Amino acid sequence: MDLLSEWFDYQIAGNSLLAWVSGLALIVAAWVVLKFVQGIVRKRLKALGERQQFKRLRIAAYAVEQTRSWFLFLAAVLIGSRLWIFSPATEALFNNILMVGLLLQIGLWATAALDVALRMRRDQQLQEHPDAVAAMDVLGFVVRLVVWTVVILVILDNLGVKVTALIAGLGIGGVAVALATQNILGDLFASLSIVLDKPFVVGDFLSIAEYSGSVEKVGIKTTRVRSLSGEQLIFSNNDLLNSRIRNFGRMFQRRVVFSIGVIYETPMEKLRRIPQIIREAIEAQEKVRFDRSHFQKYGDFALVFETVYYVLSPDYNYYMDVQQTVNLIIFERFAEEEIRFAYPAQTIHFADGAGPKQLSEPASPV
Repeated sequence: MDLLSEWFDYQIAGNSLLAWVSGLALIVAAWVVLKFVQGIVRKRLKALGERQQFKRLRIAAYAVEQTRSWFLFLAAVLIGSRLWIFSPATEALFNNILMVGLLLQIGLWATAALDVALRMRRDQQLQEHPDAVAAMDVLGFVVRLVVWTVVILVILDNLGVKVTALIAGLGIGGVAVALATQNILGDLFASLSIVLDKPFVVGDFLSIAEYSGSVEKVGIKTTRVRSLSGEQLIFSNNDLLNSRIRNFGRMFQRRVVFSIGVIYETPMEKLRRIPQIIREAIEAQEKVRFDRSHFQKYGDFALVFETVYYVLSPDYNYYMDVQQTVNLIIFERFAEEEIRFAYPAQTIHFADGAGPKQLSEPASPV
């Protein structure tokens, strides 16, 4: 018993062996308890967050989930170390490590909560106000940047670094960095222009040169567009704003222009009826506005009628349904009136007095 007591009283770095063993046991026990409590709290918050009335608890659940094991270990060491005695220098070093760990964990908690909050807000805005989605993405980046800037400055200040002098130095060096990263900064400011001016929003269908697709995400440097063939197109924000963009997402009606050619042998009274036939075919459709239909010109092998009308819907499929119905009605009415459509033909006159001979060839498919 005396031998065991002597062992426990043995001094190591100013603390007895019993104090060291007790402290280590307390650290292990505290770490296990903290991990257990973290899991229970996370599951409880996540379960409550699934309910509509407590959906904001998802933010807290995700923040708790981002609690790192090393932080729990530092917290456990803080609890166990209360049984130990350190020198002032060691105490100061230990406190600095704990403070740096706490500040880093606070940064992780803040950015995690921010990510979930912005994601939830983004999903809501996508349904109600799609034009605000890009602003939410840029706002998230700016707030995360501010959070980690503050965390790093506080850590440096806690470690004894003169933050004011550092900020002044960064301001001077920032000029050189800005010159070296002109393209990146150009894309950053272009993203701000997209957010503020809103030339397009998430969900709009764009046509840029030979590319086209729906906007999926407006990022800090690039904009992602999902093409009709399925692949994702990635455009630099600066290059995108310097391009000619056709935004079909802002279309509220569609102007339709089409031409019909009839043969030259068509009688005059039937030529006069053609615009009226076309007008009746168009006005029989819903959500359309007839504009005009005229005998436009004498073509090479046809008398050409040009027609203009508006489909009062941006839906391309609806426009094609209307145009198909109009074409079928015109075809049927022309058959009833015995009006013949024209096709490419040539008439050859022979010098020996023989009658003209007509050579025809079918029109090339468009």
